[in-house]
Amino acid sequence: MAQRTMEPEQVQAAVRAERLAVAGLAEGLDDAGWSVRSLCPAWTVRDVVAHLTVTTRATLPSVVRDAIRARGSFDRMTVDVAHRRSAAFAPAELVRQLRESAESARRMPLSGPMDPLMDVVVHAQDVARPLGRRHETPPDVAVRVLEHLAGNRLMGGPRRVAGLQLVATDADWSAGEGPRVRGPLSDLLLAVSGRPAGLEHLTGPGVDRLAGRLTAA
Repeated sequence: MAQRTMEPEQVQAAVRAERLAVAGLAEGLDDAGWSVRSLCPAWTVRDVVAHLTVTTRATLPSVVRDAIRARGSFDRMTVDVAHRRSAAFAPAELVRQLRESAESARRMPLSGPMDPLMDVVVHAQDVARPLGRRHETPPDVAVRVLEHLAGNRLMGGPRRVAGLQLVATDADWSAGEGPRVRGPLSDLLLAVSGRPAGLEHLTGPGVDRLAGRLTAA
């Protein structure tokens, strides 16, 4: 199917809704809830929320400084910055900052218009699932994010989906050619973003190949 597009105002509205939803998931958690390990192995729920406050606050000088500190590794930089913010601010303050971010259209220097939406949609599941909560991103938003993620080389999407057909079971959407991987959009999103937790509800002859790529990452 042809890729769908979102107008800038639609992207920003979706980013706002997803950030507020994550803030709602986090608000009122006790210390144990904040310390739950997220679907990102390096981060707790608190670290994920801290990470989501960075997007509207980072500047080019701060990104350069953090990249140097991380010796040029984007992944290490992202993890370290989240850990520092998580340690610097109390949970209630992180929730406040995330709600504040929801009202801002700023994004990370050098990032694209869809990147903040991709980031928060995936991280919403990273937080919700380990907490035993449900978070449903609107299907039209999830589809667009999935298409963006599948083509994002920095996130490893093209390598994971190469030679596979992805088919959503909760939306009229499919993409790619090859052995099928079928499942809900949220699980496809997690798997394509590299989260093995997304494999649980996926079916089809292509699942083993996708699982092998996640294991090898």
